[in-house]
Amino acid sequence: MAFPTDLEIARGADLKPLGDVAAAMGIGEHLLEQHGDHVAKIKLAAIDELADRPAAKYVVVSAVTPTPLGEGKTTTTVGLGQAFSHIGKRATIAIRQPSMGPTFGIKGGAAGGGYSQVVPMDILNMHLTGDFHAVTAAHNMLSAVLDNHLFQGNEAGIDPHDITWRRVIDANDRALRNIVVGLGGRLDGVPRQTGFDITAASEVMAILALATSVPEMRERFGRIVVGYRRDGSAVTAEDIKGAGAMAAIMVDALKPNLMQTLENTPVLVHAGPFGNIAHGNSSVVADLIGIHGGDYLVTEAGFGADMGAERFFNIKCRASGLVPDAAVVVTTVRALKAHSGKHRIVAGKALPEALLAENVDDVVAGAANLRKQIENIRVHGIPAVVAINAFPGDHASEHAAIAEIAREMGARSAVCTHFAEGGKGAAELAEAVAEAAAEPSNFRYLYPDDRSLREKIEIVARTVYGADGVDIAPAAAKQLDNYERNGFGHLPVCIAKTHLSISSDPSLTGAPTGWRLPVREVRASVGAGFVYPICGDMRTMPGLGTHPAAHEIDIDLDGNIVNLS
Repeated sequence: MAFPTDLEIARGADLKPLGDVAAAMGIGEHLLEQHGDHVAKIKLAAIDELADRPAAKYVVVSAVTPTPLGEGKTTTTVGLGQAFSHIGKRATIAIRQPSMGPTFGIKGGAAGGGYSQVVPMDILNMHLTGDFHAVTAAHNMLSAVLDNHLFQGNEAGIDPHDITWRRVIDANDRALRNIVVGLGGRLDGVPRQTGFDITAASEVMAILALATSVPEMRERFGRIVVGYRRDGSAVTAEDIKGAGAMAAIMVDALKPNLMQTLENTPVLVHAGPFGNIAHGNSSVVADLIGIHGGDYLVTEAGFGADMGAERFFNIKCRASGLVPDAAVVVTTVRALKAHSGKHRIVAGKALPEALLAENVDDVVAGAANLRKQIENIRVHGIPAVVAINAFPGDHASEHAAIAEIAREMGARSAVCTHFAEGGKGAAELAEAVAEAAAEPSNFRYLYPDDRSLREKIEIVARTVYGADGVDIAPAAAKQLDNYERNGFGHLPVCIAKTHLSISSDPSLTGAPTGWRLPVREVRASVGAGFVYPICGDMRTMPGLGTHPAAHEIDIDLDGNIVNLS
């Protein structure tokens, strides 16, 4: 008998009323704003109302460097959250909202999978409460104000050739990457070249994820830099009187969304910042609520531990003030074999037979990546737990080899079957995480605020990526100097590089050494509160593949969504 699809499993869920789900977190119904039967927004007053309750242990889920096979990080996050109830503990889960670009592209949705899902999964993947659309509207409102400012005489003295603010849309549309606006007659605006990014890459999205209150969000919007004058000084959203309208659009979007898992574990789904050029983590306000909602708060960081987890520690935790207690590194047998460099894997194509054969040597050969990602957790002073996400066809000897590697690195480990068995299949992982989180916390940031931007880039490159150093292009050096002059030097760095390798070269597997990090450009997300060096060719607007999910997603005669994954 075939294993049911995620959508079939989700539609068979026995959902509790959200008032009951919220009550399990200590949240009263007066703090809920219902959006249909199975989604509610939580009023920000919950932060203060819950503040006197005991703080949960704070757990972040990360992974080895992603492969085309998928490691099941969100599924593991959900499975772990569910598993705590199987060992007599209460957990809350906090995850990002998926972008409809990847949902209709090649990646699919982000609700988890199998029997470790957030439900209803179709609602989660399609619009939810409209937060993404609010981000799109607020971002493009500022774009409209900016172009109108140019048309009306450019009182702020913006250099038209040094405008950094683009437009956004929540779709994969490569045709919009580079465009010209203002064409037509005199009343149609000032012609200039610009382009679109995907909404998840918007600085407004990063601000949504990092703001701690409505007033602070409003302040962050005012600090957004839209461009520069010819003398190099920054022009902000406040300068062109665009920040207030943005805040008005975003007030409701700042309230986190409450959902539940298949086993009725509370889930806070909020914000979805891009994992390459932003920090790739769910919202601070969700965590400020969830940290008082049970015994454990389990959240997820985008991509591998060199990407999302590093930014979780050095950007998100700086904004929230919360201190993590443990981290999970998700891996699979297939991922480590892929990192051995011995197998050619193409997304969407059948796996090589050799990859599926029992081969402990290939697992060991690819384990350099796992070791480095464990190091990247431990360098921040918290314990790591390796989640061995089991797949059918794995061999016990291969699981044992991963467990031994984890032990050698001083990390706990557990084999997980939560995709097929739900929370029960991750109970051993929950026990290991509970033990790790009970250890004294020695959490530390990678660098202090007062180090220069160049020093911060160098520290991340050498410590986390294993680079021999950093090569900064002349144009990037000028940008760094200008940011320091403008007073942005105290900000953390969010290095934009490929997620497919710990290095800046996506073709390099394992844990490469003997290379240098090339910084070709540096941009400043001052409202979000970080500077992002760009290393390599970073696409902020994805394109659709030959056979995107959009070709298959449809509705049936009853109006139900079909073929969503």
